[in-house]
Amino acid sequence: MIREGILLFFREKPRLLPLYEELESLIFSRLEGVQVRVRKTQVSFYQKRLFACVSFTPVRPKKERPPLFFTLTLGLGRRLDSPRVDAATEPYPGRWTHHMMLSDSAQLDKELVDWIIEASQFSQNK
Repeated sequence: MIREGILLFFREKPRLLPLYEELESLIFSRLEGVQVRVRKTQVSFYQKRLFACVSFTPVRPKKERPPLFFTLTLGLGRRLDSPRVDAATEPYPGRWTHHMMLSDSAQLDKELVDWIIEASQFSQNK
């Protein structure tokens, strides 16, 4: 059922499906008890609580966007100081939401994995 939802979510951008599948595989290989929920506008990753989501939200000006991308959003207890972060907001004191546009599997590196794990840990301790 979830797989069908993922295929439906990526139906208009099927070339991004392999990148998403690589990200999803990376998450499942590093974290236990992850559940995926597919909604109309995002794919969400949960353990105890939401810790990451994928959407097509453009967080850069159009001229600076890659031709194909999806946005990974992570919630952390601190602001990341990295050029990889396209937008960061603090919706609540001590809770930072970070948006990163992903377009290539080379971006799925150790630094990103560390942030995903940190987001998972942060969400479980809320």
